[in-house]
Amino acid sequence: MIVLLGTRLLPKLIAAQHLTGIRLEPMDFFEAVNRRRSVRNYSDRIVPAEVINKAIDAALLAPNSSNMQTWRVNWVRTIEKKQKLVEACLSQGAAQTAQELIVFTTDPTKWKLSRTFILDSIKDNPRKDLHDYYGKLIPFLYGYQFLWPVKWIAVNFVGLFKPMVREASLPRHRQEMVVKTCALACENFMLAIAAQGFDSCPMEGFDSAMVRKVLGTPCSERIVMVISVGERTERGIWGERFRIPRSDVVREI
Repeated sequence: MIVLLGTRLLPKLIAAQHLTGIRLEPMDFFEAVNRRRSVRNYSDRIVPAEVINKAIDAALLAPNSSNMQTWRVNWVRTIEKKQKLVEACLSQGAAQTAQELIVFTTDPTKWKLSRTFILDSIKDNPRKDLHDYYGKLIPFLYGYQFLWPVKWIAVNFVGLFKPMVREASLPRHRQEMVVKTCALACENFMLAIAAQGFDSCPMEGFDSAMVRKVLGTPCSERIVMVISVGERTERGIWGERFRIPRSDVVREI
């Protein structure tokens, strides 16, 4: 079907495929963007596993800070865990009627594992700056937690004389980086779901401690978003799409 490649337009479908006897038609990027709505109620139509897998693959192509990919995609498939996850999502309709539930999480402490993979992938690359970036700068940004006060002072001092990435010195800055990165993956996922003719809802109404227990994840792992997937019903959309006037949110400076 269609794979989203960063911010590039979705390519035309090479060949129509049949999933469980259902023909899924191609959709270009802007059609997918316009089609995507937050759906609160789903039908009983099964979402083929291939649809979810393609959307996950699209999510993993999202741009992310320093390519560290500290995100995790948790596809909750067992009936017992899905029911517990529904409860953790306050038993809201978007969760209760969903055919599939996917939880996107991020863990900044995974940076060492990601860095190991990256260093291995660039070991034959002759660019010294690339090796310095992942060998020296990434540990400074993500590691050495006991040096946070020193890093904050150093970054802000240098910033008095030249441009400096100031949001890289405190623990909350690291959290913000990885959450923003994971949110980009969530958007790719939902657009890929829409492009394949299905629907989704990004849910923020959940008990994070309960969700973490369902997933069996450590406290360091941040629950970014629970996304439900299915086919919308008539009452799944609560009304016409509304957006604040463009003139009130877009500035040309």
